[in-house]
Amino acid sequence: MARPRTPLLDLERIGAAALQLLAEQGEFSVPQIARTLGVQTGSLYHHVDGRAGVIELIRERVCAGIDGGALAAEPWDAALEAWARSYRAAFAAYPRAIPLLMTTPVRAPAVLAQYEQAVALLLGAGFRVERVMPLLTGLENLVLGSALDLAAPDAMWEPTPRTPLLAQALAAQGPAGPGRAEAAFEVGLAAFLAYARTLRGGAEAG
Repeated sequence: MARPRTPLLDLERIGAAALQLLAEQGEFSVPQIARTLGVQTGSLYHHVDGRAGVIELIRERVCAGIDGGALAAEPWDAALEAWARSYRAAFAAYPRAIPLLMTTPVRAPAVLAQYEQAVALLLGAGFRVERVMPLLTGLENLVLGSALDLAAPDAMWEPTPRTPLLAQALAAQGPAGPGRAEAAFEVGLAAFLAYARTLRGGAEAG
């Protein structure tokens, strides 16, 4: 029998099928991926290291949407802000991937390389090395939480007569809509960058 011109399996197809399953149903399994691709489950293990390997393929596909070039901008805080916005947009496209990727160790080389660049940015800006990972982790928490918020209902609170202050605050923000999540992200990002600037100032003073 002639060999097919296009291989039935490669990492690109496996990652795409896994991400599609995750986006559609919030979960995936190796047998489901095999069925989607029309191959035997055992065939996948010739290409990936089980479920953990598939997760890293998903991570690489989602994070490919992050503009790593933003980290080369100047000054450092503008670079970090641009990276954060791109990071949020990439994950907002796949909100169901966030719980999975936030709770598994990062091993994908392309993703680690981008974090290496982010660390270099902060060290080059004068931050003390012990402050770098708390800052990056805090920014990641803000970004991924906001990406999930974009997938949430526009109206997240249903006040009752027992919560008049909440009702007043909700009325003051105007009609519920997608602007709610955007406004919250802008507040969080501005606060994060302001705090980061104080840490850098402390590093310079030290």
